[in-house]
Amino acid sequence: MSALHAPPAAVLFDCDGVLADSEGLVNAIVAADLATRGWVMTPAECQEQFLGMAATDMVPVIEARVGRLPADWLGELSHRIAGSMIAELQPVAGAVAAVRVIAGAGIPVAVASNSAREELHAKLCRLGLASLFAGRSFSFQDVARPKPAPDMYLAAARACGAAPGACVVVEDSVLGAQAGLAAGCRVFGLARETDASIFAGIGAVPFARMADLPGLLGLT
Repeated sequence: MSALHAPPAAVLFDCDGVLADSEGLVNAIVAADLATRGWVMTPAECQEQFLGMAATDMVPVIEARVGRLPADWLGELSHRIAGSMIAELQPVAGAVAAVRVIAGAGIPVAVASNSAREELHAKLCRLGLASLFAGRSFSFQDVARPKPAPDMYLAAARACGAAPGACVVVEDSVLGAQAGLAAGCRVFGLARETDASIFAGIGAVPFARMADLPGLLGLT
Protein backbone atom coordinates (compact mmCIF):
# COMPACT_ATOMS: atom_id res chain seq x y z
CA MET A 1 0.00 0.00 0.00
CA SER A 2 1.40 3.41 -0.89
CA ALA A 3 1.62 6.37 1.46
CA LEU A 4 -0.53 9.46 1.30
CA HIS A 5 0.79 12.11 -1.10
CA ALA A 6 1.51 14.42 1.86
CA PRO A 7 1.30 13.95 5.63
CA PRO A 8 -2.10 14.86 7.10
CA ALA A 9 -2.78 18.04 9.06
CA ALA A 10 -3.76 15.90 12.08
CA VAL A 11 -4.27 12.27 12.98
CA LEU A 12 -7.38 11.39 15.00
CA PHE A 13 -7.28 8.03 16.74
CA ASP A 14 -9.97 5.77 18.09
CA CYS A 15 -8.84 4.17 21.35
CA ASP A 16 -10.23 0.66 21.89
CA GLY A 17 -8.71 -1.76 19.42
CA VAL A 18 -6.50 0.92 17.89
CA LEU A 19 -4.37 2.17 20.79
CA ALA A 20 -5.61 0.00 23.66
CA ASP A 21 -5.95 -3.77 23.40
CA SER A 22 -8.96 -3.40 25.66
CA GLU A 23 -11.75 -5.25 23.92
CA GLY A 24 -11.18 -8.54 25.75
CA LEU A 25 -11.11 -6.90 29.18
CA VAL A 26 -14.15 -4.72 28.53
CA ASN A 27 -16.24 -7.48 26.99
CA ALA A 28 -15.47 -9.87 29.85
CA ILE A 29 -16.75 -7.28 32.33
CA VAL A 30 -19.89 -6.50 30.30
CA ALA A 31 -20.64 -10.18 29.64
CA ALA A 32 -20.30 -11.03 33.35
CA ASP A 33 -22.63 -8.17 34.26
CA LEU A 34 -25.24 -9.18 31.69
CA ALA A 35 -25.11 -12.80 32.83
CA THR A 36 -26.28 -11.71 36.28
CA ARG A 37 -29.27 -10.07 34.56
CA GLY A 38 -30.23 -13.15 32.53
CA TRP A 39 -28.51 -12.43 29.21
CA VAL A 40 -25.78 -15.06 29.06
CA MET A 41 -23.11 -14.58 26.40
CA THR A 42 -19.39 -15.10 26.02
CA PRO A 43 -17.01 -12.14 25.87
CA ALA A 44 -16.56 -12.87 22.16
CA GLU A 45 -20.32 -12.76 21.59
CA CYS A 46 -20.47 -9.54 23.59
CA GLN A 47 -17.84 -8.01 21.33
CA GLU A 48 -19.71 -9.06 18.21
CA GLN A 49 -22.91 -7.54 19.59
CA PHE A 50 -21.51 -4.21 20.78
CA LEU A 51 -18.24 -3.50 18.90
CA GLY A 52 -17.79 0.25 18.50
CA MET A 53 -20.99 1.20 20.34
CA ALA A 54 -21.16 3.83 23.07
CA ALA A 55 -22.59 2.59 26.36
CA THR A 56 -25.58 4.90 25.95
CA ASP A 57 -26.45 3.13 22.70
CA MET A 58 -25.99 -0.27 24.35
CA VAL A 59 -28.59 0.49 27.02
CA PRO A 60 -31.76 0.17 24.89
CA VAL A 61 -30.44 -3.04 23.30
CA ILE A 62 -29.77 -4.53 26.72
CA GLU A 63 -33.04 -3.33 28.24
CA ALA A 64 -34.96 -4.93 25.37
CA ARG A 65 -33.54 -8.27 26.57
CA VAL A 66 -33.36 -7.95 30.35
CA GLY A 67 -35.70 -5.13 31.32
CA ARG A 68 -34.90 -1.82 33.00
CA LEU A 69 -31.29 -1.37 34.12
CA PRO A 70 -30.47 0.36 37.43
CA ALA A 71 -30.20 4.13 37.17
CA ASP A 72 -26.52 4.03 38.09
CA TRP A 73 -25.64 1.15 35.74
CA LEU A 74 -23.58 3.20 33.29
CA GLY A 75 -21.55 4.91 36.01
CA GLU A 76 -20.88 1.71 37.92
CA LEU A 77 -19.89 -0.17 34.78
CA SER A 78 -17.57 2.64 33.69
CA HIS A 79 -15.91 2.66 37.10
CA ARG A 80 -15.30 -1.09 37.00
CA ILE A 81 -13.88 -0.88 33.49
CA ALA A 82 -11.58 2.02 34.42
CA GLY A 83 -10.20 0.03 37.34
CA SER A 84 -9.49 -2.93 35.08
CA MET A 85 -7.76 -0.67 32.55
CA ILE A 86 -5.41 0.81 35.14
CA ALA A 87 -4.45 -2.65 36.41
CA GLU A 88 -4.34 -4.83 33.30
CA LEU A 89 -4.50 -2.95 29.99
CA GLN A 90 -1.90 -3.60 27.30
CA PRO A 91 -1.36 -1.55 24.13
CA VAL A 92 -2.18 -2.70 20.64
CA ALA A 93 1.13 -3.87 19.14
CA GLY A 94 3.00 -0.95 17.60
CA ALA A 95 0.42 1.64 18.62
CA VAL A 96 2.33 3.65 21.22
CA ALA A 97 5.43 3.90 19.05
CA ALA A 98 3.32 4.95 16.04
CA VAL A 99 1.63 7.76 18.00
CA ARG A 100 5.00 8.99 19.24
CA VAL A 101 6.48 9.00 15.72
CA ILE A 102 3.50 10.97 14.38
CA ALA A 103 3.52 13.49 17.23
CA GLY A 104 7.31 13.74 17.00
CA ALA A 105 6.95 14.74 13.35
CA GLY A 106 4.97 17.77 14.50
CA ILE A 107 1.57 16.45 13.43
CA PRO A 108 -1.19 17.15 15.99
CA VAL A 109 -2.89 14.04 17.37
CA ALA A 110 -6.24 13.58 19.09
CA VAL A 111 -8.20 10.63 20.45
CA ALA A 112 -11.93 10.14 20.04
CA SER A 113 -13.58 7.21 21.77
CA ASN A 114 -17.08 5.93 22.44
CA SER A 115 -15.76 5.10 25.92
CA ALA A 116 -16.90 7.06 28.95
CA ARG A 117 -14.58 9.86 30.08
CA GLU A 118 -13.29 8.00 33.15
CA GLU A 119 -12.49 4.88 31.12
CA LEU A 120 -10.71 6.81 28.39
CA HIS A 121 -8.54 8.69 30.86
CA ALA A 122 -7.59 5.44 32.60
CA LYS A 123 -6.60 3.85 29.29
CA LEU A 124 -4.46 6.77 28.17
CA CYS A 125 -2.73 6.95 31.55
CA ARG A 126 -1.98 3.23 31.52
CA LEU A 127 -0.54 3.51 27.99
CA GLY A 128 1.57 6.54 28.89
CA LEU A 129 -0.18 8.67 26.27
CA ALA A 130 -2.25 11.04 28.41
CA SER A 131 0.17 13.95 28.01
CA LEU A 132 0.33 13.58 24.22
CA PHE A 133 -3.45 13.82 23.98
CA ALA A 134 -3.93 16.49 26.67
CA GLY A 135 -6.70 18.88 25.58
CA ARG A 136 -7.45 16.70 22.55
CA SER A 137 -9.18 13.71 24.14
CA PHE A 138 -12.89 13.15 23.49
CA SER A 139 -15.33 10.63 24.97
CA PHE A 140 -18.99 10.19 24.09
CA GLN A 141 -19.74 12.41 27.10
CA ASP A 142 -17.98 15.35 25.45
CA VAL A 143 -20.20 15.63 22.37
CA ALA A 144 -23.90 15.67 21.58
CA ARG A 145 -23.91 12.36 19.70
CA PRO A 146 -21.56 9.36 19.85
CA LYS A 147 -20.19 7.51 16.83
CA PRO A 148 -21.35 6.80 14.13
CA ALA A 149 -22.34 10.49 14.20
CA PRO A 150 -19.46 12.75 13.12
CA ASP A 151 -19.54 14.98 16.22
CA MET A 152 -16.53 13.47 17.99
CA TYR A 153 -14.22 13.65 15.00
CA LEU A 154 -15.35 17.16 14.13
CA ALA A 155 -14.49 18.20 17.70
CA ALA A 156 -11.14 16.40 17.51
CA ALA A 157 -10.25 18.14 14.24
CA ARG A 158 -11.14 21.53 15.73
CA ALA A 159 -8.98 20.81 18.77
CA CYS A 160 -6.06 20.14 16.41
CA GLY A 161 -6.71 23.33 14.46
CA ALA A 162 -7.24 21.32 11.28
CA ALA A 163 -9.94 21.08 8.64
CA PRO A 164 -11.60 17.65 8.78
CA GLY A 165 -10.80 17.03 5.13
CA ALA A 166 -7.10 17.37 5.91
CA CYS A 167 -7.23 14.85 8.79
CA VAL A 168 -6.76 11.11 8.90
CA VAL A 169 -8.92 9.06 11.26
CA VAL A 170 -7.64 5.67 12.48
CA GLU A 171 -10.40 3.21 13.40
CA ASP A 172 -11.01 -0.50 13.89
CA SER A 173 -14.82 -0.68 13.75
CA VAL A 174 -17.40 0.04 11.07
CA LEU A 175 -19.28 2.45 13.37
CA GLY A 176 -16.11 4.42 14.02
CA ALA A 177 -15.10 4.44 10.36
CA GLN A 178 -18.56 5.72 9.46
CA ALA A 179 -18.13 8.54 11.98
CA GLY A 180 -14.82 9.58 10.45
CA LEU A 181 -16.19 9.47 6.92
CA ALA A 182 -19.28 11.45 7.96
CA ALA A 183 -16.96 14.11 9.39
CA GLY A 184 -15.27 14.40 6.00
CA CYS A 185 -11.99 12.83 7.09
CA ARG A 186 -9.93 10.21 5.31
CA VAL A 187 -10.26 6.99 7.30
CA PHE A 188 -7.69 4.25 7.77
CA GLY A 189 -9.23 1.00 9.03
CA LEU A 190 -7.06 -1.25 11.18
CA ALA A 191 -8.18 -4.72 10.11
CA ARG A 192 -8.02 -6.54 13.46
CA GLU A 193 -11.66 -7.16 14.39
CA THR A 194 -13.13 -5.91 11.10
CA ASP A 195 -12.27 -7.48 7.75
CA ALA A 196 -10.25 -5.33 5.36
CA SER A 197 -12.86 -5.83 2.62
CA ILE A 198 -15.54 -4.28 4.82
CA PHE A 199 -13.44 -1.15 5.36
CA ALA A 200 -12.68 -0.92 1.65
CA GLY A 201 -16.37 -1.33 0.86
CA ILE A 202 -17.37 1.74 2.85
CA GLY A 203 -14.54 3.93 1.56
CA ALA A 204 -11.90 3.49 4.27
CA VAL A 205 -8.29 2.48 3.59
CA PRO A 206 -7.58 -0.87 5.27
CA PHE A 207 -4.21 -1.66 6.82
CA ALA A 208 -2.92 -4.52 8.92
CA ARG A 209 -0.50 -3.25 11.59
CA MET A 210 -0.21 -0.09 13.67
CA ALA A 211 3.55 -0.26 13.12
CA ASP A 212 2.88 0.45 9.43
CA LEU A 213 0.90 3.64 10.07
CA PRO A 214 3.73 6.22 10.06
CA GLY A 215 4.91 4.92 6.70
CA LEU A 216 1.40 5.02 5.28
CA LEU A 217 1.21 8.66 6.36
CA GLY A 218 4.41 9.46 4.51
CA LEU A 219 6.55 9.85 7.63
CA THR A 220 9.10 7.08 7.08
